[in-house]
Amino acid sequence: MKKINSYSKLKVKIERKDAIVAVIGLGYVGLPYAIAFADAGFTVHGIDLNKDKIQSIQSGVSYILDVDSKKLKELVQKGKLFVRSDYNSITKADAVVVCVPTPLNKTRDPELSYIISAFHNIKERMRHAQLLVLSSTTYPGTTTELVLPVLKENNLVVGRDVFLAFSPERIDPGNAKYALSDIPKVVGGITPKCAELSSALFKHIVKEVIIVRNTTTAEMVKLLENTFRSINIAFVNELAMMCSRLGVNIWEVIRAASTKPYGFMPFYPGPGMGGHCIPVDPLYLSWKMKILNYRARFIELAEEINRDMPYFVVQRIAEETNKMSKPLFGSRIGILGVTYKKDVNDIRESPAIEIIKILREKGAMVSYNDPMIPNLSEDGVKMSSKKLTKQFLKNQVCVVILSDHSFYDWDWIVRHSNLVIDFRNATANVQNYRQNIVLL
Repeated sequence: MKKINSYSKLKVKIERKDAIVAVIGLGYVGLPYAIAFADAGFTVHGIDLNKDKIQSIQSGVSYILDVDSKKLKELVQKGKLFVRSDYNSITKADAVVVCVPTPLNKTRDPELSYIISAFHNIKERMRHAQLLVLSSTTYPGTTTELVLPVLKENNLVVGRDVFLAFSPERIDPGNAKYALSDIPKVVGGITPKCAELSSALFKHIVKEVIIVRNTTTAEMVKLLENTFRSINIAFVNELAMMCSRLGVNIWEVIRAASTKPYGFMPFYPGPGMGGHCIPVDPLYLSWKMKILNYRARFIELAEEINRDMPYFVVQRIAEETNKMSKPLFGSRIGILGVTYKKDVNDIRESPAIEIIKILREKGAMVSYNDPMIPNLSEDGVKMSSKKLTKQFLKNQVCVVILSDHSFYDWDWIVRHSNLVIDFRNATANVQNYRQNIVLL
């Protein structure tokens, strides 16, 4: 009887949904992946070292806004989703998707220890006929330069006995228009068979899979996407600063330019850049280029402009309070929204944190309201959200809109505030009390 090789065996299991899928890292990417695979019919083992997350999932309570607690609880109760805080279930898995964090360290260099740790734990539990997919955003070359050597310490041959691929995540937290299944998946493998198996797996949870030449190409795709956004956001942020000096409404300029049916794509300014991708990912590319003795000038300039935006925000606040004969020192400043974007409970890299710190350094008495973040303890800033009342608004010299959550009643806020400084164009549709509003 002819022995079935690892590739054929694994492909059949994936196609029949008999494969057990392990997802390492149950954050904003990993948990939606785990839910999607389990909902598609796979048995899923979720792995995360954070025991609070494990307990929450086992209780059927989602800590990710885009993951429905009812669906989560249903999959746990049906025995389609198991979670644990160790790597032992890797031995059972046929496919392993790695979604660990890849932040920057204090010197703004890539922090790769999570990836290294994950694959060392995988290596110790590897067996024949397993597919390993890295989905954590990282620098071009990580899979071949960092991951592959770790796996080669084992006697299993990548591309024959086990299979390794990279597939960048494209999840946009809070985006109701594009669900995970709607967004095409890019995959690149160490070998063509690695890519084919990865494609076969992801076809069960997305409508379209695009296979690229290799893992480095797939890694570069993600960095192109977010570097494109970073650079264009920096450009429009700088344009906003220009318009401020010219006395021109930047939002009106963008709105009018957007009527052109070709050759223009609107980007919007804001108080700074936040989130787990756009402020971070381009620096992975520029870091890699430094190693190759090349300077990524556009990336460096974009980061400089975007990181300067909180200082511009504070400058604008000071200018407006001075016009009211209220120096920033000692003035009550109310912040509306501290998340990095609207309708998410995520404060990673949020410019609001830096803005609050700068305002406090200048002597302002800062408070905030954001029901998405009841308590704020980040980078030395420890505060609690204040109740949004008429009295709260009246007590502030000005309120500053940093996150334009859809649940805010902007008409009511403007009506009861002394001054509203709007860095998100949230008050565009407010008809009355326009004299109380200052735009970015």
